[in-house]
Amino acid sequence: MLKSLQSDILHEAESQDLKVIIISAEGPVFSSGHDLKELTDERDPQYHAEVFQTCSEIMMLIQNHPVPVIAMVNGLATAAGCQLVASCDIAVASDKSSFATPGVNIGLFCSTPGVALGRAVPRKVALEMLFTGEPISAQEALLHGLLSRVVPEEQLEEETMRIARKIASLSRPVVSLGKAAFYKQLHQDLRKAYHLASQTMVDNVALRDGQEGIKAFIQKRKPVWSH
Repeated sequence: MLKSLQSDILHEAESQDLKVIIISAEGPVFSSGHDLKELTDERDPQYHAEVFQTCSEIMMLIQNHPVPVIAMVNGLATAAGCQLVASCDIAVASDKSSFATPGVNIGLFCSTPGVALGRAVPRKVALEMLFTGEPISAQEALLHGLLSRVVPEEQLEEETMRIARKIASLSRPVVSLGKAAFYKQLHQDLRKAYHLASQTMVDNVALRDGQEGIKAFIQKRKPVWSH
């Protein structure tokens, strides 16, 4: 599943026609994380290392991807499934969804999910989830910043597609530049962050679509993006 997800995310990643990616699931569970049968001592440590390394690479791939990645969650997201939601740029969930990092209950602390979770929600919220393994509701996840929006189940696809269509209507080069800069500046000190962001603004102005958007605004017309 991890390798399939990796392949799908990379599929036509450099195509200028690709504007946004939505990750969703069928059934009552969005993702329950790793298959524990792969993590018994019947497999050697090298295999276990490959499993966790592949998972980590996918989470980083999402943030390094040139287009926004949206999680559309309808159900339970636990452990690496919760990590996947936390790693996406935007996350929309139904009000029946819930989120947990329950590994501690079976003796396997959710250390890798904690990387993404700890960057998405406040430390004390992340640690309560990690130390107790207890789930939080969609509304709690929204309150703490794990989710972008919570909607009734019957409105989930419509709302997710609304956001995706809005992004798809915009300039891919501009969105890609902005996404990369956002994540790059996030963990810099304030001065470095502003320096990086200022240079990004200069680069953005120099883009064909940057000039097109500015001129369209001044001329009171709709911009025509290159991609």
